[in-house]
Amino acid sequence: MIIRQLVLFLLWTKSSWCAQKPSGQKPLGVTPQPSPIETSKLHGKFLHITDIHPDRFYSVGSSTDSDGACHWGEGSAGLFGAENTDCDAPITLVNATFQWINDNLKDSIDFVVWTGDSARHDNDELIPRTEEQVLDLNSLLVDKFVEVFGKDDNINDTDPTNDFTIPIVPNFGNNDILPHNIFTQGPNRWTKAFSHVWRKFIPEEQRHAFERGGWFFVEVIPNKLAVFSLNTLYFYNSNVAVDGCADKSEPGYEQFEWLRIQLQFLRQRGMKALLMGHVPPARTESKRSWDETCWQKYTLWLQQYRDVIVGGLYGHMNIDHFMLQDSEQIEMRILTGDVKLAKKPLRSNDFSVQSLAHYLTELRYGWSRLPDEVKVKSIEAADGISLVTSQKSKRPRRKSKYEKFLDSIGGEWGERYSATLVGASVVPNYYPTMRVFEYNTTGVGSVFLDGQTYQEYLPSADSDELEDYAKPSTSRKHRSGKPKPPSKSQPPGPAYSPQTFSLLSYTQYLANLTRINAAFASPGASPTPKFTYELEYDTKNDTTYGLSDLTMRSYIDLATRIGKYKPEQTDILHGAWDGCEDDLSVTKNKKKDKKKKHHKKKKHHKHRKAINKLWFTFVDRAYVGAKDDDELRDQFGYVED
Repeated sequence: MIIRQLVLFLLWTKSSWCAQKPSGQKPLGVTPQPSPIETSKLHGKFLHITDIHPDRFYSVGSSTDSDGACHWGEGSAGLFGAENTDCDAPITLVNATFQWINDNLKDSIDFVVWTGDSARHDNDELIPRTEEQVLDLNSLLVDKFVEVFGKDDNINDTDPTNDFTIPIVPNFGNNDILPHNIFTQGPNRWTKAFSHVWRKFIPEEQRHAFERGGWFFVEVIPNKLAVFSLNTLYFYNSNVAVDGCADKSEPGYEQFEWLRIQLQFLRQRGMKALLMGHVPPARTESKRSWDETCWQKYTLWLQQYRDVIVGGLYGHMNIDHFMLQDSEQIEMRILTGDVKLAKKPLRSNDFSVQSLAHYLTELRYGWSRLPDEVKVKSIEAADGISLVTSQKSKRPRRKSKYEKFLDSIGGEWGERYSATLVGASVVPNYYPTMRVFEYNTTGVGSVFLDGQTYQEYLPSADSDELEDYAKPSTSRKHRSGKPKPPSKSQPPGPAYSPQTFSLLSYTQYLANLTRINAAFASPGASPTPKFTYELEYDTKNDTTYGLSDLTMRSYIDLATRIGKYKPEQTDILHGAWDGCEDDLSVTKNKKKDKKKKHHKKKKHHKHRKAINKLWFTFVDRAYVGAKDDDELRDQFGYVED
């Protein structure tokens, strides 16, 4: 068994761990210090950009309907894109976006998370996509990153991973391959092709792992913080070339084993990890993006490595939102494949307006069932029960309502749950958008500029401690390859308790193409039109969301408030009526007609209900502010002018 574990370990991690240790390398747990050369001060911010979908065939003034695809006919396709359509992004939008990043973000961020879909959709039968086009468009975006973040003094440097002023971490999208969605077990032609296209981003010692399955990680802050680029196409329900994550022959299973071992090493090194991918783990009644065995395993990994993982960032769905994973929904029989689940039929249009509206409504319904926090100033005040057991009675003290609430969410830090943050797209299905996160840099003032060698400091292949890391826990409880949890003495991780690398806030930017295209279409406009991204909202100063930070308790509170069909006074949208069928069906058994004589003058309000303004803010932001009130009325309820 020991030999088998060791062989599997070496096979999965050949490039990362089979290299000879450099002479003088210190034992695991003691991090060698780089040479004392130039350092760079951390800004405590990073960029998340996703779903750019550049299209070289985009034609200004063409038709935006499905037949025209902004390639043919006459219509309203604007200079910088056609907002609220299914058209892809013109190269003018790509150029303007990167120019804005250069002018406004370049010198204030520490790294870039780029979560895929960097080629156009296959939405025009007259111009079918080719492999050359897909690789060309991805290469185009690599060149744009070089223009903005490339080093000026890098002419004679032969190391391709040392070409940038900051780390940039790319990721496979379901449209970055051909045919879209279908990604076979690696190595395959796509992992080999992208190992060249992305050679500037993938650390040398990660190349084999990448060619093996399209996954890798980058130490964006050497020896402190790593970003893991997960190949979510192996988890994706629409990828019919693979079959989940339970069977050891599946690449999804292999990827999770690779992730488990890497996270175990990071735990030992005292490092933290940020997970990123393209397809998020959406899981509602109508929309399940991942195979259930992959969702189960992912949720378990998040739970067991909650002391290491900072959070998860994804794209793909084109809407700005978040989702929660509940560790109490983990079923080991499903995770291990002992129970087989029937796969749901694939849908041709997973992102239609109707489909997304239904999905968001289902998210809200799920949040309406979250444990509701008891509003007390302290545990001592809850129920008026003393924390000290009565001296006259040996019976244990009854738990207060607040204590029961804490138990229901996994303790003081909400460790029952984990959060996934989904960024909206640059491609203007709504308005082009991007997000800048702020994170805690306490105790991490600067980073060595030569840190992009990303040398891993691991045990040698013949050491005893290698065996200890390669194998999962062998106790009866963890017999199915269940990762080891954090020690009981370990404090909560950065996703739960504010600390170094915890996410503090994010700023959402959008480009209002309705105004921008109109300005550029007006001849002789004064002042001269300018393309720009503007502030949509900043969670640091946003009184509607009211997020003090981005830790788990903040998101549990936000989700609970969004889920209230009978909102608190501070969350009521005044002057509104709710015609949302879901609201009515959920609340019809809870709300009784309380007619009283002294209310006779208000009879005309008997169908009026308090509207949760937080819910309408959430859906408005999901669509990046591109939907008008009429559309929101139709989809989510009635809002008075």
